[in-house]
Amino acid sequence: MALLQPIQPLSHLIVAKFGGTSVADFDAMQRCADIVLANAQTRLVVVSASSGVTNLLVELTSNLDNERRKTLLTEINGVQQRIIAKLHEPEAVSEQIAAILSRMAQLSEALLHQRSKAIMDELLSTGEQCSSILFAAVIRQKGHASQMFDVRKVMRTDSQFGKAEPQIETIATLAQDSLMPLLTKNIIVTQGFIGADEQQQTTTLGRGGSDYSAALLAEALTAHAVEIWTDVAGIYTTDPRLAPNAHPIAEISFNEAAEMATFGAKVLHPATILPAVRQQIQVFVGSSKAPEQGGTWIRHQVEDEPVFRAVALRRDQTLLNLHSLQMLHAQGFLAHTFTTLAKHKISVDLITTSEVNVALTLDKTGSDTSGQGLLSEALLQELSQHCRVRVEDKLALVAIIGNKIALTSGICSRVFQVLEQHNVRMICQGASPHNLCVLVAESEAAKVVSSLHQNLFE
Repeated sequence: MALLQPIQPLSHLIVAKFGGTSVADFDAMQRCADIVLANAQTRLVVVSASSGVTNLLVELTSNLDNERRKTLLTEINGVQQRIIAKLHEPEAVSEQIAAILSRMAQLSEALLHQRSKAIMDELLSTGEQCSSILFAAVIRQKGHASQMFDVRKVMRTDSQFGKAEPQIETIATLAQDSLMPLLTKNIIVTQGFIGADEQQQTTTLGRGGSDYSAALLAEALTAHAVEIWTDVAGIYTTDPRLAPNAHPIAEISFNEAAEMATFGAKVLHPATILPAVRQQIQVFVGSSKAPEQGGTWIRHQVEDEPVFRAVALRRDQTLLNLHSLQMLHAQGFLAHTFTTLAKHKISVDLITTSEVNVALTLDKTGSDTSGQGLLSEALLQELSQHCRVRVEDKLALVAIIGNKIALTSGICSRVFQVLEQHNVRMICQGASPHNLCVLVAESEAAKVVSSLHQNLFE
């Protein structure tokens, strides 16, 4: 078959990102390859590890006995071999995959002797390394020029293993120099979620970092659009599992999408939107299983801006309540509190205050890949030195997303009419014109979301 002709110039470059379920096996990769090949401007593909592989790798980073370690390695190998078995020319990639699996075994064995975050990050990166090699092979099997590119050559980060911070300007320079020239001749397949520091040590961007990777690369290459292909047909008015009448949203603004992502819409990683906003790159979210169903476009400006756009839910919330009489008519209490939280790399989400109390919800989104708890004993002890600390768990944050919420009368009446049967632990409204948030018991969250959606959208 004839190879795809080089495209000059790349005036409307599209970066396509495929999540784990989209590259779960050979058939899934075939469907995604067809999506890529349907648009000649799609020249850069970012992939996650095949579905389930990252979870197996995370378990590999924990304290294991040697037998369990070998079992996990066998399972991961099986995922790769089932895809290789369906390639017409498996020899081309078998050796590459074998080398990565061998390195995976070495790293997992090293962790038995040394609990190092640097080793963990390199181990966690191997899933994406495998899937990118295999996906490029699937595209070549369809008769188009494609090659795998190691994203660590351009995705420069700091050395905060587990949740590394990208170096935006360096990424742009490296991507323009090393990656852009390749896009005119090949469809390039690279890895999401991973990067490297200045010493070329492998780092990871934290949970959900593949979306972020795609957006960072799109920003660096001044792309026209980022396509996020997942297992749902766009962003819905709420989770259809909680409200059967939820429907997809055709178009949404950056501000609304950022709010939705921040407050729990799982189809989009919260940080994804940031590079897109900076460069006004439009983002598309669609289903790789049913691309014909369309999806959601996220744009800088949209035609329709309704008061109510969606209801989002974020579970597993922690409420930190700080009480101190020193707050009374005093300065500096909040500054001291935030300095302490920043020192321990804690991101504050919502905040309410009274004369002697501060209530904070803590943002677990994007927590590092080690899965460690947010509230360490050291942090709690440090806070306890200047206030009384109370921690509440098993809470959920429900956010009503829309436009001009703070300027529209009657909003609170409609919302609290629904909530009168539930105990609301915290209310936040006014800081943004795009949301109204309430904190409720996690056991009541599904009912609250369903009732709000029925009242506001049905």
